[in-house]
Amino acid sequence: MALADPVRRSIIARLSRGPATVNELAEPFEISKQAVSKHIQVLEQAALVTRSRDAQRRPVHLNPARLEELTAWIDRYRLVREGQFRSLDAVLRSNAADSGDKSSKES
Repeated sequence: MALADPVRRSIIARLSRGPATVNELAEPFEISKQAVSKHIQVLEQAALVTRSRDAQRRPVHLNPARLEELTAWIDRYRLVREGQFRSLDAVLRSNAADSGDKSSKES
């Protein structure tokens, strides 16, 4: 759910370049800073980002270990689906070849 929203995916992409404040993260969006803060809270609840305190600043940091876990989980399902698609492709090619053979015999 945390990465279902394009704003949150953009925030993760930005944080992959380094920590940023809410103001910095809000710059490219035409939404309020409060809305960006809510997106950050969702990412925090998913443990994808953390916040630290640096005097007056509260930079947001990407949690690379958690992102790696998520990527590994997604990859497992991607590999299963790719195998299923390859099997489907083989069946479709076989059916197409069979249809081609039938139409040439009928001619």
